Amino acid sequence: MALAHNLDGIVLVPACDKIIPGMIIGALRVNIPAVVITGGPSLAGFYRGERFDSACLAHKAFEIVNGVADENELYKLEEYGVGGATCGSCCGMAIANSMGCMSEALGIGVPGNGTVPAPYSERIRMAKYAGKQVCRLVAENVKPRDIVTRGSVLNAIAVDMMLGCSTNTALHLPAIADAAGVKVSLDDFDEISRKVPQVVKLSLASATLVEDFYRAGGVGALMKQALDAGMIDGSQRSITCKTIAEVVEKCEVYDKDIIHPMDKAYSKEGGLFVLKGNLAPLGSVIKVGGVAPEMLVHRGRARVFNSEGEGFQALVNKQIEHGDVMVIRYEGPRGGPGMQEMLSLTQALASFGYDKDVALITDGRFSGASVGGVIGHVSPEAALGGVIGLVEDGDYISYDVFARKLELEVDEATLEKRRAAWVCPEPKVKTGWLARFAQLARPVSEGAVCKAESELE
Repeated sequence: MALAHNLDGIVLVPACDKIIPGMIIGALRVNIPAVVITGGPSLAGFYRGERFDSACLAHKAFEIVNGVADENELYKLEEYGVGGATCGSCCGMAIANSMGCMSEALGIGVPGNGTVPAPYSERIRMAKYAGKQVCRLVAENVKPRDIVTRGSVLNAIAVDMMLGCSTNTALHLPAIADAAGVKVSLDDFDEISRKVPQVVKLSLASATLVEDFYRAGGVGALMKQALDAGMIDGSQRSITCKTIAEVVEKCEVYDKDIIHPMDKAYSKEGGLFVLKGNLAPLGSVIKVGGVAPEMLVHRGRARVFNSEGEGFQALVNKQIEHGDVMVIRYEGPRGGPGMQEMLSLTQALASFGYDKDVALITDGRFSGASVGGVIGHVSPEAALGGVIGLVEDGDYISYDVFARKLELEVDEATLEKRRAAWVCPEPKVKTGWLARFAQLARPVSEGAVCKAESELE
């Protein structure tokens, strides 16, 4: 649209999930002056004197399925709790708010993007600033690729680790980097996660919401803390026409119970870990900040399903046993095709009481609201002939989060026999754009970008 209308510059107004990275990728491809101003997070709802965010609705729905709650209770929570709250994206650190924060860290978003609540008048002032600033960017010919560089993406990954953002950032940031013409991989996530501590923990990993993080100083205060600790590059540019160091110079932390000091971090390492092993030689991702201590190391019998729907039905029908490892495959970029988020499945695991002893491993992805021993982005995916496509019911799978290991306990000779007999299932979509995407999508470890072989280096 930007190319067709021959625009001089553009203000992008995304709100949720894939839309934020999608618009940033588009801006980088077109490469005309651009400013991102998101819709912002919602405020919490209240029901019976308690704060609720939208993730509570899913839990309540599964409690009804489990016979713990009644439908009228869900209705009241929907209408007067969460439904009685404000406009805006979910108020926990799910993917929308994760990417809102990432837009700030990248420098392409208006300061405050990630945390200023949607209904606040401050958000209106931010929108007016976005309009003024895009005119300045046009006048000074500052383009998205001048702002989004490898350095700025590495800054975003560092902020990601400090916040414990959604695992989806490990999909979106490499794709954004690719659109900017630079290379960022899961190895960068792994390297940064080993040295940058998690100092903020937000819902669903805690009861703290994005509005609390905003009052504590938000992304600006977090980045100032990171800058002082030498963990980000303050020389990177932003849409303010200042450096990141200049943008956060006067920011400060107002509540150290929410934004912990570096020496009192929740963990010495970042909120996302990259696990590798024979089951995921190119990597997989887990949101370690949302994992119960008893699920940091796990070994169990594989229960294999070729779609999210099959796994969900098995869970609802109580066919999963405590200690199992659910394997959901053919849900990666090519197998999906695309990567639908598995919020229903992960919410069901938690609601049915399996989140502390049943693991979930997939070549697909999760909602940012997912917590527990859930490992996504297993690469190569099953549809590309990855080892996850060779797992059989009864195999044992083990992982150790802090050792960053994910292993299928099957010897190589047996895997070779299975590989020789493996046949990729028929594509789920055979016509249209998704069918083309399924043929061209790169591994999720590379951001699942769509490229023909002739485009590869």
